[in-house]
Amino acid sequence: MKISTWFKALAAAAAVSIASAQAEEKIVKVGVLHSLSGTMAISETSLKDVLLMTFDEINEQGGVLGHKIVPVVVDPASNWPLFAEKAKQLLLQDKVAVVFGCWTSVSRKSVLPVFEQYNGLLFYPVQYEGEELSKNIFYTAEAVNQQAIPAVQYMLDEGKKKFYLLGSDYVYPRTTNKILKRFLRAKGIPQENIIEIYTPFGHTDYQTIVADIKKFAASGDACVINTLNGDTNVPFFKEFAAAGLTAETCPVVSFSISEDEFRSLPAKDLVGHLGCWTYFMSLDTPENKAFVERWNKWLQTTDAPGVVRENRVTCSPMNLSRIGVYLWKQAVEKAGTFDVDAVRQAMYGQRFKGPGGEVIMQENHHLINNVYIGETLPNGQFKVIASLGPVAGEPFSDKFLPPEP
Repeated sequence: MKISTWFKALAAAAAVSIASAQAEEKIVKVGVLHSLSGTMAISETSLKDVLLMTFDEINEQGGVLGHKIVPVVVDPASNWPLFAEKAKQLLLQDKVAVVFGCWTSVSRKSVLPVFEQYNGLLFYPVQYEGEELSKNIFYTAEAVNQQAIPAVQYMLDEGKKKFYLLGSDYVYPRTTNKILKRFLRAKGIPQENIIEIYTPFGHTDYQTIVADIKKFAASGDACVINTLNGDTNVPFFKEFAAAGLTAETCPVVSFSISEDEFRSLPAKDLVGHLGCWTYFMSLDTPENKAFVERWNKWLQTTDAPGVVRENRVTCSPMNLSRIGVYLWKQAVEKAGTFDVDAVRQAMYGQRFKGPGGEVIMQENHHLINNVYIGETLPNGQFKVIASLGPVAGEPFSDKFLPPEP
């Protein structure tokens, strides 16, 4: 081979190598921070799955700014301090551009200082208690004025005068119930008609509590406001039904039970009880039909490890997880960069027509979203019994609570 020919071949090989290296660099890492083991795995595993589906969906469309999304999935194992360690790992070691994750408020509270210290970006997709606003978190799910307040107002409109507030013993139920008690008192409900009880995560013995509820509900005008989280709902609803309580005698309104949790709950024991969300799988919209079809197709074709394919459903936290990814994608493309500060600014005003209707990101990092109340059916789905229209998420209760009498 002549030297000139050899040089041209070497240069061509180098060019191919550089092009390959550039091609390999056209990726963007994103973090997935959900419990895949422990008491919260019943809820959070599906959020991991729907995120993987959404990344595949976007990659098929060309990615984000021409970059293929590469997820980095970690398992904080329902261990709140471990959430902070995993968040730090994602930001500093894996150098992800954004993180999607957390379910419980205690997990979000654990990671919040990490995201603020290292200027990371977290999309939080689960209903929560509010009274918090961080420039490093976008709260895509229901604020108290988009779930708890409309649900309790619905029960007041139905003639309920006694409220049994039952929740897991941590920040979300306690703060939400504090807000609800102020709301109920402002609506004229006397303190003696409000009972507030908490149990630890994973609690299984609800015999005494259900006996107390049965006595409380004997007057026929009581309801339960349920903020229990995770698999502890299973023994509660089994005991509730075993005691002869029904949706007719004492309806339960749950804020952490969606279609996905129904798969592990005694569905026959929940018939007629209520939920309040910004999305139900039963919604009859073209966007929802496409979402459900895409989800079912992905389940049958994905090669992601550990994905259960049978008896899967969609639910509000899953929908809001997916919407969060699309809002971030739109903001990145508007900003023209993955830079956190630029993406944050580009997020404000972003719109997305999702399965539950159009959402709009406000400057208070919460969405304007449609709110629905649903009644549970024997097949684990919800029948929509009230559509409350678009409600602007508000993190601070002083902005929406009526004055106490």
